[in-house]
Amino acid sequence: MSTGVIIALIVIVAAVLVVAAVLTLRGRGAGRGGNLKRRFGPEYERTVARHDGDTKAAERELAARVERHGSLRTRPLEPAERERFEARWTAAQERFVDSPREAVAEADRLLSELAGARGYPDGGQYEEQVAALSVHHAHHVDGYRRVHRAAADATHADDAAGTERMREAMVEARALFEKLVRHDHGDHRADRADHTSAARENHQPWALNRRHTKES
Repeated sequence: MSTGVIIALIVIVAAVLVVAAVLTLRGRGAGRGGNLKRRFGPEYERTVARHDGDTKAAERELAARVERHGSLRTRPLEPAERERFEARWTAAQERFVDSPREAVAEADRLLSELAGARGYPDGGQYEEQVAALSVHHAHHVDGYRRVHRAAADATHADDAAGTERMREAMVEARALFEKLVRHDHGDHRADRADHTSAARENHQPWALNRRHTKES
């Protein structure tokens, strides 16, 4: 076999290996994106939107969250702790009728403290706490964001529209509260499976009967 033929064969084999490697990497990237989309659900779409439609940037962010917090193991609440948290949440709901601002602020504090008690990053690290919660409770974490924003904006909510936004935030945040206070471990698979049933739980008369909402 001549030297020229040998060189040609080497070039062809090298080219085939390069093409195979590129296809493999692309397949892995597509597979990771699909896994992230299934795992994060609505959180995936929110992250893509925040990155102006750049799915690669969004997936890098979500993958980094999983790497940081995917192995997090939460601790169960003691019965007395659970009762205290549930009593505080009930009190915040009842307070909403007459003092929506104070109720939303308490709900925000309560979720922060509850997440910390379960073993998530401390509430003083709000962004990191939300990132960790999004890994394990992707279908419900946005309720925490909404109530946090509502608490921060409450001083400007002096009309019926502002009160309604706070009411909606409280309703959505309750789903995450229920997950944290009642489940022994944050599991993104269980979170996805419970999404529909958790939504059905948000049917309390105080939240849905808007006639009882005080207009500031």
